[in-house]
Amino acid sequence: MVSIKDVAQAAGVSVSTVSHVINETRFVAPDTKASVQEAVRSLGYQPSSLARALKSNRSKTLGMLVTSSTNPFFAEVVRGVEEGCYRSGFSLILCNSGEEGDRQTSYLDTLRQKRVDALVVMTVNRAPSFQEALSGLDSLPKVVLDSKPFPNACAIGDDSVLGGRLAAEHLIRRGHREIGCLTGPKDHPRSRERYRGFALALQDAGLSLRPEWVAAGELTAAGGYEACCRLLDSGAAPRALFAFNDLMAMGAYRAILERGLSIPGDISVIGYDDLEFAPYLFPALTTVRQPSFDLGLQAAELLIRNLETKAEIPPLLQLTPELICRDSVS
Repeated sequence: MVSIKDVAQAAGVSVSTVSHVINETRFVAPDTKASVQEAVRSLGYQPSSLARALKSNRSKTLGMLVTSSTNPFFAEVVRGVEEGCYRSGFSLILCNSGEEGDRQTSYLDTLRQKRVDALVVMTVNRAPSFQEALSGLDSLPKVVLDSKPFPNACAIGDDSVLGGRLAAEHLIRRGHREIGCLTGPKDHPRSRERYRGFALALQDAGLSLRPEWVAAGELTAAGGYEACCRLLDSGAAPRALFAFNDLMAMGAYRAILERGLSIPGDISVIGYDDLEFAPYLFPALTTVRQPSFDLGLQAAELLIRNLETKAEIPPLLQLTPELICRDSVS
């Protein structure tokens, strides 16, 4: 295995000079620098990332805590963070925690031990123990995604109030008056915001949101299926449904079709997120596009810019959702 001493001997310089060239910690004459770089290339020397991190107090690594990278929305966000890291020569350590509070707190400690330079957090966990653990990492720049703001962290998300309004206004423009919704958990910040925008748009149009036309469920396909089954079996189903994400909309499709109803002939459906499968459902799903890839990309770029230039991190950054019209709304 090639060592830094081998590089120094091949270049005819000291070990400290090789270190300064590799880590860019001191000016080195151009000819000497070129000799060291040629020795590194010819010998195939790979500097120890751990040693460099210890010496410079920088690992060029971001840590990311996410509930589940298998969820298509989360996967797109992770892909954006990875792209931002790759463009700047950073690495990413990804921790999938589910919504297990103890595991999330444990992973925060693991990321601290791995000496990550900054942290991306994607969870709705508001437990005091988790917030205390996160606040204990004050020295790390932090971004939270798709969540309420945390102290000393930037919150990046789409304008979900606007997104909910876009969905309702589209249904109203298409002539719908009997409109219901499949919401996420009541304590989910994005679910509350989408509901608020949705209800405000109905109110502005002089329409009432009947309680029996609202069904809550998990933000999953199974959650959407179960919520839609409850609503349809109540005997008071609306003619249009706003599902608070595309996974819930996909579950609603099954519940509707199982009962011999058609989309959009009997019930129109609009989703949220514009996941990759949305145009391939039948009929193709009308939805509100949330810029999920850009959420991750901007999180990574914001943190890396702060690390490299000390650029200020804003407390809040909102991205704008967009209505995508397809075939699921009559």
